[in-house]
Amino acid sequence: MVDSNLGHSSCAMMNCCGLLTFEKEPVPLKSVEVELEVRDHVATVVSTLNYENKEDKPLEAVFVFPLPGDAAVCHFSAQIGQTQIVAEVKEKQKAREEYDDALSSGQQAFLLEESDGSPDIFSLSVGSLPPAESASIRLEYVTELAVQADDGLRFCLPAVLNPRYQPQGSEGAGVQVTSVPVSLVPYSLSFSARVSSPRPISKVESNCSLDPLQYLNTDQTQATVKLAAGHKFDRDVELLIYYKDAHQPTAVVEAGQASAELGSLMGDPVVMVSLYPEFTQSVMSSMASCGEFVFLVDRSGSMDYATNNTEQRESRISSARDTLLLLLKSLPMGCYFNIYSFGSRYEHIFSKSVEYSQKTMEEALKKVKEMEADLGGTEILEPLKHIYSQPCIQNQPRQLFVFTDGEVGNTKEVIDLVKKNSGSHRCFSFGIGEGASSALINGMAKEGGGHAQFITGTDRMQPKVMQSLRFALQPAVVDISVTWDLPKEVSVTVLSPPITTLFQGQRSLIYAQLTGQSAEAAEGCVTLKYSLAGHPSENQLHFSLRPAEDAGLTVHRLGARTLIRSLEMEEREHRGQQGGGVKEKVVQLSVQSGVSSSFTAFIAVNKDNGEAIQGPLVQRNIPTALAMDCFLSSATYGTCKMKKSAPLPIIGTFQKFSRWVGDRLHKKHFSSLAQHGAMASQDFPAAVPEQPPRDPLLQLVSLQEASGCWLLDPALAAALGQTNEEMEKSKPEKTSSEVWATILALIWLHGFKMDAKDEWELLAVKAASWLQAHKAPFVSECVDAGNVLLGCSVKKEALGL
Repeated sequence: MVDSNLGHSSCAMMNCCGLLTFEKEPVPLKSVEVELEVRDHVATVVSTLNYENKEDKPLEAVFVFPLPGDAAVCHFSAQIGQTQIVAEVKEKQKAREEYDDALSSGQQAFLLEESDGSPDIFSLSVGSLPPAESASIRLEYVTELAVQADDGLRFCLPAVLNPRYQPQGSEGAGVQVTSVPVSLVPYSLSFSARVSSPRPISKVESNCSLDPLQYLNTDQTQATVKLAAGHKFDRDVELLIYYKDAHQPTAVVEAGQASAELGSLMGDPVVMVSLYPEFTQSVMSSMASCGEFVFLVDRSGSMDYATNNTEQRESRISSARDTLLLLLKSLPMGCYFNIYSFGSRYEHIFSKSVEYSQKTMEEALKKVKEMEADLGGTEILEPLKHIYSQPCIQNQPRQLFVFTDGEVGNTKEVIDLVKKNSGSHRCFSFGIGEGASSALINGMAKEGGGHAQFITGTDRMQPKVMQSLRFALQPAVVDISVTWDLPKEVSVTVLSPPITTLFQGQRSLIYAQLTGQSAEAAEGCVTLKYSLAGHPSENQLHFSLRPAEDAGLTVHRLGARTLIRSLEMEEREHRGQQGGGVKEKVVQLSVQSGVSSSFTAFIAVNKDNGEAIQGPLVQRNIPTALAMDCFLSSATYGTCKMKKSAPLPIIGTFQKFSRWVGDRLHKKHFSSLAQHGAMASQDFPAAVPEQPPRDPLLQLVSLQEASGCWLLDPALAAALGQTNEEMEKSKPEKTSSEVWATILALIWLHGFKMDAKDEWELLAVKAASWLQAHKAPFVSECVDAGNVLLGCSVKKEALGL
């Protein structure tokens, strides 16, 4: 295989830091076609990559690209002329050797492998593509769609791959990533989706331009939609699919593969059970008034880039500051909290978590205002280790909130650490901006028993974070158990890890293998039992054991993927111990199911291509889109090979480079890279424009006391658009200033900011609780007077009073 390390002295620095001179080299990948099929909440994705060698030498094309972190890659094939070669899954080292042997003997070969460091990055090598030859690569994977707060189902086709920061001394070498600014992506993307469901499809939304939704039948249970032409590769392609009825518990039984051995995973039927626990309103309204809330905020240089594609171009770090304001104002009295921030190093506001009070809240907010994206690289492991080393506070359950743009190279190490400490906390994770690692964000939340959110496109961070805070304040669900009632001749082997967390309205998935023959009309039952706030509850689902017709092997592959991921984590936990044999189990399961793993790869060799291909191979790295082109000039692209001790002659190490970028971004300047790799002296303007005036909502929120009340002062008057004299004059007699100010603030929120209720609802509940605790008199008179003053018509009951 051709050595991809670039040897020229002029490129040595660029090889490590992610920036290379754009050489105008021909790129053999011409187009990518993606077909998505969604059945209820499961997606099958078929990607076709079309290659053509227009050079006069044989090529090896290497394409490193992102996939969803929980995808089960289950098919890989190549079409050369009239010949189709279907790849086999083999142990990774054997597959690599077979690929190298084929290339050295002049044969065509194709290799697809998952990155060792992160399950959401894959490398595709197309070897010995002769001059004037074309090849089409077909890649297929299946994945579940995540349920959003508004009941939408989210599908994301990752189109952006940012360089992943590889901390010094972390396990394994990094993966080579070649990236270009979006304007220079040299291939096209076409994307179409077909959606079918037992329930009508109400709408499909996207962060990209779509052609209109086309219904295929009168009951609107099937529809197609396409990406409009001219996709710019400046963002991941996100679809939000909405069905007309709420999600219902379901069980899908899929028949085994006829050619597979009975008793094996692929030979037996597999059931996928989807449960949506619903908690009673009385339980949901009893929000916890305790807890230790730890906020961990990314302050690496990339957090200075724009959060989304709106006109205002607010930076990620600015959005994080506003979000921390809302979080700190919404915390309950009596809880504990601390704020950590990280880059190449980490900082904390308090040496240990402190009790929430007016004094500690003010101190924290003062430090939050000063936060900038100036800490260099993205080294998340060390602050997590420090947080977990802190003793837990008795009767204050720890809730960890992690905000990051997710560009790390040691994803598996981070997830393993979260899992190791899962018994002592819940982890809520937030992926910010295009290209955030889905494997990192979803993995931390899954192993930490929390909830994951992605903030992309025109999303605002605040409502998504506040939804997670509501989950964190929800009483913890305990004593979770799943029991099966099946005919005596049928046994069950659960493939999914045990359910450890339940949230209102969020789906819980269980995959299980069913062994043994049952009568045609036989039924099974699965029961989910749990206890919430001292109330035992259970959800039951009866289902037919008769397999669905024409279902394919989607459920089997998802079940195999689930088991493979659990075994991979077990292998990392026990690595180096004797008699494990877990890796062998993973390889065997991966080969049997045809689903990729970190220990296997897809390999295809064209043994029918006649004469050996002559001449030395030239390697071409296929670039992916780079969202962070704010520090790339339009004439540069990068190959980022992040190894733990890579040489970097000018700057020293990738870590130092990251600090350098962070410092330069903090000073609001950065140098361009000249076309031939030398540093240019010209300075460019700031990456992020001047911020717009402060949002009136945030202005009002910033004035709330930790207890929940507001003070009657000129700052509140300005936030409400009044004068201090007008507010004093309108105050009913015998009403305290704090009561009057708090009621005015609540009226203004309900009267003018209902569209942002998700953001202020918790702090409004705290304000109403303060009023009730102080047995505020003359509330009705205050509400009437406040409505007159502010020009609203809000009822007292709406304020929770």
